[in-house]
Amino acid sequence: MNFLHNLEVALNGLRANKMRSFLTMLGIIIGVAAVIIMISLGQGASKRITSQIASMGSNLLLVFPGAGQGPVRGASGSVNTLTLEDAEAIAGLSMVAHVAPELPASGTLSYGSQTWTARVVGTTPEMQVIKDWPVSAGSFFSGDDVRSAAMVAVLGKTVVDNLFLPGTNPVGSTIRINKLPFTVVGVLSSKGASMGGQDQDDVVYIPVSAAQKRLLGVNHVGLINVQAETPESMAFVQSSIESLLRERHRLTGSSSDDFSVRNLTSVLEAAENTTAIMTLLLASVAAVSLLVGGIGTMNIMLVSVTERTREIGLRMAVGATESNIRNQFLVEALVLCLIGGVAGILVGIVGSRVISKAFGWPTYVTLSSILLSAGFSAAVGIFFGYYPARKAAGLDPIEALRFER
Repeated sequence: MNFLHNLEVALNGLRANKMRSFLTMLGIIIGVAAVIIMISLGQGASKRITSQIASMGSNLLLVFPGAGQGPVRGASGSVNTLTLEDAEAIAGLSMVAHVAPELPASGTLSYGSQTWTARVVGTTPEMQVIKDWPVSAGSFFSGDDVRSAAMVAVLGKTVVDNLFLPGTNPVGSTIRINKLPFTVVGVLSSKGASMGGQDQDDVVYIPVSAAQKRLLGVNHVGLINVQAETPESMAFVQSSIESLLRERHRLTGSSSDDFSVRNLTSVLEAAENTTAIMTLLLASVAAVSLLVGGIGTMNIMLVSVTERTREIGLRMAVGATESNIRNQFLVEALVLCLIGGVAGILVGIVGSRVISKAFGWPTYVTLSSILLSAGFSAAVGIFFGYYPARKAAGLDPIEALRFER
């Protein structure tokens, strides 16, 4: 009895008891599908977090005003320890690729009879490079616009949708931001939501000098985006920024920083570690159902051994060895679990897509999760099929032939 013959016998046995075979496989199908769905949910969440952090810019360091504890605040209560000159000084550091200050504010926008409230950010042209954010119409404002404090604006997609009629090209139009006229020079392509769920397209970018002098009347900035040349240089750049700002702000050795530097790479690593742990936890919980399915397989195989005791005795009487009998039932259990595994993989892939469509949750089915599920279902078949197979092989031929059901 070679493997192909054992396979043929196993398939004939499954066909002879279709309903029982299906119910046995159902536990394996549910277990494998649950594992794939849970892993796909974890992988989908990880992909979304990674893409959202990447949308903020690669190799990015964020310099915030105020220390982590006891921030320095101005008379109005706002933290204002960073200036445009600080950003220009940081741009001169080694291993720094781009620097873009931000001065955020909330603005009431109007065009014709339409009004909209959006985030208005004063910045420089380097912001577009750091965020890798192309324009869909027009262009981003230039360095000359920053130097002259030009009243120009670049609009996000959400702002365009709420101020202008569908199909309208806003470039060249004049909108009002807090009643001040700004000429639209560009429209940004859609970028989607941020990590916190904020609509990144609901924004207007204007020259930081115009925001300081004409819109807000201040001389500080809200934060400074710093892009390092390589991921490996980020630690060096962060240290250089801290040393430079302490020197510029005349902070002695015993004085606390009046700024803070956040490395987005460490944020990404922490998020990836968290999602990896959650994925493992979800997969472990789902694997319990696969374990239950394996126990059901063992029970059914024990029933099958009992029902086919006379058949086993007859095979032994005509020359089948214990090894032949053991392999026969082991192959049958393996086939049962592999068919259930394949069906479970298909159900898991379809289920992942249905969940993504129905609930809007991101899912991502990986080849590794499919191979893991297939390997696990085969392992379940071997592990839980071995005891019934050994029991069948250990039967006494004479007693087996005498067996009456």
